Amino acid sequence: MANELYTRTNQKIFYAGLSLESWRKAQESQAMNVQGLVQAEREATLFHLYGAVLGLCHEIAGYYRLPNSQSPQIEVLLDSSMLEAAPSPEFSELVELAGHSETWLAQLLEAYKALHKPPQMQHKAKVDPTTPLIEAISIDPQPELLERETLEAWRKQITALARRFRESLSEW
Repeated sequence: MANELYTRTNQKIFYAGLSLESWRKAQESQAMNVQGLVQAEREATLFHLYGAVLGLCHEIAGYYRLPNSQSPQIEVLLDSSMLEAAPSPEFSELVELAGHSETWLAQLLEAYKALHKPPQMQHKAKVDPTTPLIEAISIDPQPELLERETLEAWRKQITALARRFRESLSEW
């Protein structure tokens, strides 16, 4: 039973919940490093949510015995060419969700990709040759950080989707 595909999905959903709870506690704390704690929990939650969706994809791919069912990337499993080769209503819905930037799944995938990108600083062309070579800068345009409530909502979406898919995938 412990080696069933759904156990990984459930585990990742649970871990995301633990990270969200730690995030809430970090926000409420008076620690000097509260920003670091919050960012660490934000990234951990995002990591586990990605893993939960990946686990759900593995469940579906395993049920239908699809090729690439062991892929470590959601993007491989949600490729439209894979859907054409082996259509399923569950993957159709996931591909649709991932394909529209306003949906929770597309936003989750984009946020997860952003975790692996290095910080970007805006480059300004030097206009005046008398300007010093080294100058103090401030990194004003901070990227918009995800709120805890957003990731909690994504966790609920994944949980509801997993329950609904499992009902349709179960053999009676």
